[in-house]
Amino acid sequence: MSGPLDGVRVVELGVWVAGPGAAGLLADWGADVVKIEPPAGDPARGFGVMLGGDLDSNPVFELDNRGKRSVVVDLSGADGMQVAHDLLAGADVFVTNIRPSALARLGLDPDALRERYPRLVYALITGFGLGGPDAEKAAYDIAAYWARSGIAASLQAPGGPLPFQRGGMGDHTAAMTGAAMVSAALYERSNSGQGQLVTTSLLRQGVYTIGFDVNIALMWGRTLEIGVRETMRNPSVNNYTAGDGQRFWIVGLEGDRHWPALARAVGRPEWLDDERFRSARDRAVNARELIAELDAVFATRSRDEWATAFDAEPDVFWAPVNTVDDLLGDEQFHASGAVVHVPDEQGSSPMLASPADFGGEPVQPRWRAPLLGEHTEEVLRELGRDDAEIRRLRADGTVSSQTEAGT
Repeated sequence: MSGPLDGVRVVELGVWVAGPGAAGLLADWGADVVKIEPPAGDPARGFGVMLGGDLDSNPVFELDNRGKRSVVVDLSGADGMQVAHDLLAGADVFVTNIRPSALARLGLDPDALRERYPRLVYALITGFGLGGPDAEKAAYDIAAYWARSGIAASLQAPGGPLPFQRGGMGDHTAAMTGAAMVSAALYERSNSGQGQLVTTSLLRQGVYTIGFDVNIALMWGRTLEIGVRETMRNPSVNNYTAGDGQRFWIVGLEGDRHWPALARAVGRPEWLDDERFRSARDRAVNARELIAELDAVFATRSRDEWATAFDAEPDVFWAPVNTVDDLLGDEQFHASGAVVHVPDEQGSSPMLASPADFGGEPVQPRWRAPLLGEHTEEVLRELGRDDAEIRRLRADGTVSSQTEAGT
């Protein structure tokens, strides 16, 4: 399937999620992505087993690797490095999240490749950045993005335990930045004719995610309080529970606009003249009391009934609190284009679409994620290797096509 990046050639040397996720978005958008894997494969191929799955698919790996071509190359020898360089010589983009020191040992560091291939866009995703004492520190997203950036602490209720992130949150945020910075660098190259190094880190992604908190601290020297629902200073921005136990979030951020609509929707227009709740300051001072009043009112009807009441007031902004199961049954989730059917041997499999549409339609991924080494021989032939050379490289372990390993 074509896409806005049709004709762009990408070489990926990535593991787990952040690097492969960035290259996966580029593949979804039409780029030809060749994924270089070691003989044991990208460790993310083990996600299916790690997550307790006993089926013949790996949903986590599929999301970030569909539409790519996999080649297995041992980069520890000269022949393997030559294959890598042959790929890079014809590539527009190199995407990696391998640590800089390991890339330098292989001769695949930014300085070496940019000197050799001046048109190459080199995209590097790290844990903590390229400078400073921890530039080489190992990091998964739960360390650099979630813990060290301040996100976990900013979401901790006073006296409560630290929250755990869901899998891949920081990695996928970094992957989106990775795809965006590659696209920007390709645009710049169309004017200058030169590639460039573009980088992001899990730490930088984390602090940008809570950018409100961090920029307030930088500019005002103040720390935002952690919200507690029973005492939220604006009770119109809070979560509540309906009489059937279903939860929802009211998001009345603009008091003068949203409070009157909410008071009418809950059948309490008299609150608009109540001295306890008349102004935003009054509602903040009496927040605990107003939240308790709203809790009692919301307990009298089901969420569906409240939905009807809320939707009758255009200035009541709200949303249901969905579980993942709820989400899959949410009509708007499907109407938004969030599901794409990815072709495979059985026909197709439903998967999550990448979060960008072009021309108003989701880009259609070409094919499922590659089996380990599935395209090794195909790619080698594209690089000009004949059958005898391919047999030699297979015999000495430089390349392999371990398609029976699956994903």
